[in-house]
Amino acid sequence: MKILLRPKKPGVPPMPLWLQGTFELGQAAVLSALLVLLPLVGVWFAGGFTDRDFTSLARLGGQAWLLIHGVPLSLTFPAGELGEAPATGLLSFFPLGLTLIPFFLSWRAGRRLARASYTDQLWQALLGALGIYALIGAAAAYLCRTDAVGISVAAGALVPLIAAGAGLIVGARIEAGSWVRLIGVDLTDWIARTSQHSRWAGSYVWAALRAGAVGTVAALGLSALLLVAALAVNWAEMTSVYERLDAGALGGAVLTVVELGLMPNFMVWTLGWASGAGFSLGTGSIISPLETTVGPLPALPVLASLPIGTMEYGYVALLIPVMAGILAGWWFLREGENHFDEWLSIKIRARWFTAPVSTLILGAIVGAFSGILAAGAAWLARGSLGIGRFVGLGPDPLWLGLWVAAEVGIGVVIGYAVGPWLEREPKLEV
Repeated sequence: MKILLRPKKPGVPPMPLWLQGTFELGQAAVLSALLVLLPLVGVWFAGGFTDRDFTSLARLGGQAWLLIHGVPLSLTFPAGELGEAPATGLLSFFPLGLTLIPFFLSWRAGRRLARASYTDQLWQALLGALGIYALIGAAAAYLCRTDAVGISVAAGALVPLIAAGAGLIVGARIEAGSWVRLIGVDLTDWIARTSQHSRWAGSYVWAALRAGAVGTVAALGLSALLLVAALAVNWAEMTSVYERLDAGALGGAVLTVVELGLMPNFMVWTLGWASGAGFSLGTGSIISPLETTVGPLPALPVLASLPIGTMEYGYVALLIPVMAGILAGWWFLREGENHFDEWLSIKIRARWFTAPVSTLILGAIVGAFSGILAAGAAWLARGSLGIGRFVGLGPDPLWLGLWVAAEVGIGVVIGYAVGPWLEREPKLEV
């Protein structure tokens, strides 16, 4: 089965798929590097760097390119003037918003490769694409290492493949239209050969997992609205920080780009605050509706929107994950895949018992999966600047996962219980 016919001109053989994959993702790597390097070049021309060597600028651009892919950088600080010993730290905090640059460029490459490939040959294009990306990452790690910044060549080769590989697969899947056309295996036919009970169980679990994803996405969406509201309320304080920095038009623009790239990180941090798990801005600090302890902070304008001080109504924010769970429970009800409840009601002829038990088990399953997804998001949004006390930034993945699992689970029980009343059609007057 073909994904799409491979376009070619009469008399001209098509490009080998591995070579086309090399070209497509190599192009994505170069474009993403240029987009990262462009703001640094602007600062360099404006005299923002003391080192005017263009080689140093290119090396800094390569380090930034690796950082947005999630590659950690090992920093070494020289000895101080008062006799302090040299210090080392790990810079592993990367802006998730800027990581979307290589992701979407790879997504575009994945669509183009799927359009040019047959179903049983797409692996050749993907292998060539990922191979060149790994080589570029390894070369960047090797060439951009300095005495002050150490980079693992293995990490430079492998870690960027996460964002690039995800973009490739998503883009190829969208272009193919189905997983069957993408991988050449008819999963529907395989499922049809299983027993009816297995299909019911699989449908129930699959719907519950999707409901968990709905709960996590809804919680993050509501947290994003809360973040926007906090930025709007504290806009004057953020503006005053910009004025005190006096970075100029270009410096302020670059700082704003960095802050925008960090917005997905801050969105996850906001979920950590709203859930009650909180987040930290360095060793010994915690920010949550239940407790707030903050030390000295860097002069980053967006930090002026932190919820510091007495929060009389901060506990209201704990309703955000619960509301997301209500939405997830209602969504599951509309799917109509609660086969466990049907099976339980057949085995036990006591509806007053089976309905609450099946709903509580549903809330536990959906909440647990939402907690796992939230913990994964926290792990991505968490990091370290490798400087002083700023070695633990963001929410704790385990703690956030537990809070979100419990709160979304409660919301699922409520949403599934009240869902039938929301689905009732109004009676028509005769």
